[in-house]
Amino acid sequence: MRVRSLVLVPAVALLMLAACSRPAETPAATTESPAPSAGTQDTPAPTPPADASTTPAPDAAATASSEFDPASVPESTAALPPFPFFKAPEGLVSTLDDKDRNRSFDREHMIAGNKIVAVEGKVFVDRFQLTNAEQRVYSDIEFQRNYADAIAALGGVEISRTQYTGEVTDAFGGRDLVDKHYDGTCASDGCENHTYLIRQGGKEYWIQVSTGAIPLHGQVAVLERQAMASKLAFLDASAMKKAIDASGHVALYINFDTDKATLRPDSAAVIDEIRKLLEGDPALKLSIEGHTDSTGTAERNRVLSGERAAAVRTALVGKGIDGARLTTRGFGPDKPVADNGSEDGRAKNRRVELVKTP
Repeated sequence: MRVRSLVLVPAVALLMLAACSRPAETPAATTESPAPSAGTQDTPAPTPPADASTTPAPDAAATASSEFDPASVPESTAALPPFPFFKAPEGLVSTLDDKDRNRSFDREHMIAGNKIVAVEGKVFVDRFQLTNAEQRVYSDIEFQRNYADAIAALGGVEISRTQYTGEVTDAFGGRDLVDKHYDGTCASDGCENHTYLIRQGGKEYWIQVSTGAIPLHGQVAVLERQAMASKLAFLDASAMKKAIDASGHVALYINFDTDKATLRPDSAAVIDEIRKLLEGDPALKLSIEGHTDSTGTAERNRVLSGERAAAVRTALVGKGIDGARLTTRGFGPDKPVADNGSEDGRAKNRRVELVKTP
């Protein structure tokens, strides 16, 4: 099972999280604990400004009533090193294998202000034991501040500072679900999470730095927000008909905005093929059935999958298909076709099925 280093909780819950009240401390001068190296040896991080470690998090009251807007963070003018920006802090060795540290596309649930935000894109994750006697020993404050200084030097802004509570685990679906799919996450009381955002040239780089648990560990996730480049060729109308004639149903992979029922522009081609299928067989009636992976609460996913199925129906009616031929259902995570323990499995479970009806 792939080890996930950061707690994943459902964006749809939009759980109101209490901002950590620990006051910012003035960093002491030191030559023993440099900020994590950025990029490569040839591309060092810029020198942090004097107040780099005290960049304030947004006031919780100011963010509680509205969604976090990434555009509220000013664009960085710093020269950014190659993604993922940082080497391991001095003296620490990653506890993750390379295959677990780098993902070409995945979803992380970031804490922005005091809300949960699902963000997708290219991900780098790293994890360290901070109290290993065979390595350089770090306190949680020192680990967090090293990253805070380096991120501030790159023009990043801290958008949340949060102490985890049991409510986070409960919102995700409980300890058993967290352990099953995201073993090794920091999802217990006392774990502290700092979230940062760097914006530059129309790109967003989300960074989470977490510390906590026993033994004390530190973990960092760097995500470059981007859409997934689909590697699945969509079925044309003739292939859909062949599958339905053979088994009574066909699974389609239609792209929606994250945690929404909004069809993405690249879904238009699939919708058009469904239209051709229905126009080519005027007697065909379909149940459009939405399915999700197990990320988030089952209740919310059932609602979301139903809304997505309805969005497909609406798009088809808009293309001239008689709505009386189309019904919709949402099953959420209840009918998986693959293991939700891997990203590949979760991707297969996020689908829309066309089921032939009498």
